[in-house]
Amino acid sequence: MTHSPTGKPHLVVFISGSGTNLQALIEATAQGQLPADIALVVSHRRQAFGLVRARQAGIPTLYFPLKPYADAGKSRAAYDADLAEAITAYAPDLIVLAGWMHVLSPAFLEHFPHRVINLHPALPGQFAGTQAIERAFAAFQAGEITHSGCMVHTVIPEVDAGPVIDTAVVPLYPADTLDDFAARMHAAEHRLIVAATRQALAQL
Repeated sequence: MTHSPTGKPHLVVFISGSGTNLQALIEATAQGQLPADIALVVSHRRQAFGLVRARQAGIPTLYFPLKPYADAGKSRAAYDADLAEAITAYAPDLIVLAGWMHVLSPAFLEHFPHRVINLHPALPGQFAGTQAIERAFAAFQAGEITHSGCMVHTVIPEVDAGPVIDTAVVPLYPADTLDDFAARMHAAEHRLIVAATRQALAQL
């Protein structure tokens, strides 16, 4: 395991949007609840507010867009391989996908075996892929499920299907709106991502 000057392992966090899960990690590392340093925050979206959160916390950032690769006719594997090379300089012990909306291929994952984890707003085996919160809410309204949840798992090429590190159950109530349920899910995610990252680091 590589350690920072503080003696703590390095995290690299990938985000696509507002970065509320990133914020939970930033606060947990600052308060000593998570024994690690965030070495870098990566986004494929220039306007992702999570990049602002990182800069405000003094954390280096990397904007790494896919569009130039697509425009040049380059493969997704080429993008993933270059992305892996770009973050290698930060010596990541663990890569945390905290709302990262790209599926990482073996061209990336082979560089960091068993060291990439992902937060997904559904329980194992349910609602893999995008729009998981909306799909769970619709399933509840149709009487198909009584609760949902979120998980953190080790990333494999198959979407949202790697070995599970930890889960949290999120209840659904008859009076819920989608916004009610989403807010409850996000609160659970913020707790889970810190706990599961701690567990993953302990297993390195």
